[in-house]
Amino acid sequence: MRPSLRFEGRLLITPLAAFLLALLGFPLLVDLLYSVSHVGFENIRTPQVIGLANYAKAIGDPELWSAAWFSLRFGLTVASIQVVAGLALAVFLAPLFAQRPWLIAFLMLPMMVAPALVGLMYRLILHEFVGAVPYYLLKWWGDFPAFLDRRWVFTTIVAIESLQWTPFALLILHSSYSSISPDVHEAAALDGATGARRFLHVDLPLMAPTLGVTFFIRFIDSFRVFDNLYTLVGAGAGGSTTSMSIYIYQAFFKVGDIGLAVAASMLLLAASFAVLIAIDRLTATRAPR
Repeated sequence: MRPSLRFEGRLLITPLAAFLLALLGFPLLVDLLYSVSHVGFENIRTPQVIGLANYAKAIGDPELWSAAWFSLRFGLTVASIQVVAGLALAVFLAPLFAQRPWLIAFLMLPMMVAPALVGLMYRLILHEFVGAVPYYLLKWWGDFPAFLDRRWVFTTIVAIESLQWTPFALLILHSSYSSISPDVHEAAALDGATGARRFLHVDLPLMAPTLGVTFFIRFIDSFRVFDNLYTLVGAGAGGSTTSMSIYIYQAFFKVGDIGLAVAASMLLLAASFAVLIAIDRLTATRAPR
């Protein structure tokens, strides 16, 4: 790249970089200070620096590892379901979307509902005493599972999260699939690659970076799940549905240990960057050159 073009590129990105630094830089510095300080609501303006004690306390807390394991299982499960379902719908509905693109707007409707409202809505629908779903299951089959108890709650929240956010994956993957040039498909057909073979050896490699980005976005969003989970079941029986976000919320507002809460959030941020780097390298090696 010529030096003049490189300079112009840096000049164009400078306003965005300055905006991000102003928006995120100061809160990040404050969080870093709080994460190495003894700080609560009583001394939030005068934190006492204590080094890495908050990180050691967070890492040594079994409840944090339990919350991290729940968030990891939930994030991987939900992201995998959404990407696979979104990809299948994008490929299967591509001819229909080409003729009636306005149908995509209807499939996006679940995303328009606030997650907290979704949690409250399903809490009412699935309630074992007043819920409509248990009522009709009991009426038609004589029994129903307790959707929100310790045995079924993980499956329930995975299904709810997938139903709401699969349209997001569908939207991104449909855009990626529809952007593949028809010339590529024609060349593949001349080489004898049609149907499933073309999809596996032509379409899927071309969509690999988009699949990786979609999986990362949905994994991170599901890993830090809070609002719909908190309004649906909260921390659950014995902390069975305590995610990392709920753990940080409880440490901050209920326990009042702001240093511990911020240290846990810094660990969550570091884990997010690690996942981003891993997915970026994985998709880069599999993408066609």
